[in-house]
Parts: sequence; structure tokens; C-alpha cells
Amino acid sequence: PAIPRPCTFPMKLWLLVNSPYVHSVRWDPRGEGLFIDQGLFEQELLGVGPVAAGEEELFKTKNFGSIVRQLNLYGFHKLTVSPASSAAGSRPTSATPGGDTSYPDGPLHHFWNPHFRYDRPDLLVKIKRLTKANKEKLDAGLEVTSRLPDDLQH
Repeated sequence: PAIPRPCTFPMKLWLLVNSPYVHSVRWDPRGEGLFIDQGLFEQELLGVGPVAAGEEELFKTKNFGSIVRQLNLYGFHKLTVSPASSAAGSRPTSATPGGDTSYPDGPLHHFWNPHFRYDRPDLLVKIKRLTKANKEKLDAGLEVTSRLPDDLQH
């Protein structure tokens, strides 16, 4: 299927998690959720610390909390990371003091959305930002393919 231009946040995320050059975001072992290594993500994609030239403009923020807020607005749910699940999908990392490679740079976050799948870029169009207008539609009982914010408070 044709992949839309990377203008939406979910599309950017999908391209990042599938990029061989991005190491801070990766699929979980089932390809149905994503792991984000916060410390590495801040360095690699938000321009906190040393960064590759030209990468700073991918997201218009340097605050990881803003990225989490975007994930929530697009209906992503934060899951609890167990050390076993993070190790199963972990990438090889350079040796770090302490030798623990499952958390190379910082906290590891696990997010899930029913329309965010490894082999289904066509589902990305179903991920809608939870705007005021969308909330009004939901309140009126109309179809919007996002979740209500209450669902995010688990």
C-alpha cells in the first residue's frame, strides 16, 4: 500500500520505528507496540546533547514530555515495561558502564495503539488526533477513531 507523506505525528513515528538509522525507537517483539528509549530519543531526535546535523527539526520540541503528550493525544496507551519484554526486543548496544544493555540511556517506555502495526502502514490513517472537535463528536455519539482521554488514565 502507498505510504502517505510524513506530515502527521503517527506517520513520523512509523517511519522512525522502521528506520535502520534510528535506534531510540523500536517495535516490541510482536510488532504491535513500540519501545522508546527516553535518553537516547532525546539525544537522537530532540537534539538534546550531541546530534546529527539537520535532525533537529523532526519534532518542534526538545521536551520528551511533549512527545508523550502527542502519543496520548493520538490514542496511544502506555504499557508497563517488564525487563524481560524489553530485553527480548532490544538491539545490540555498545558496552556501557554497569553492563546493562536493556536500558542503554534512560527509561524505556512501551506504547500501544490498535492502529499502529509493523506490517500495516495503511492503518495509520485511522489514528486521529484527539482535538476539541473530535471530543465533541465523541460526546455526540459520532464515530471518531481516537480514544477518549479517560481511557488513557490507566
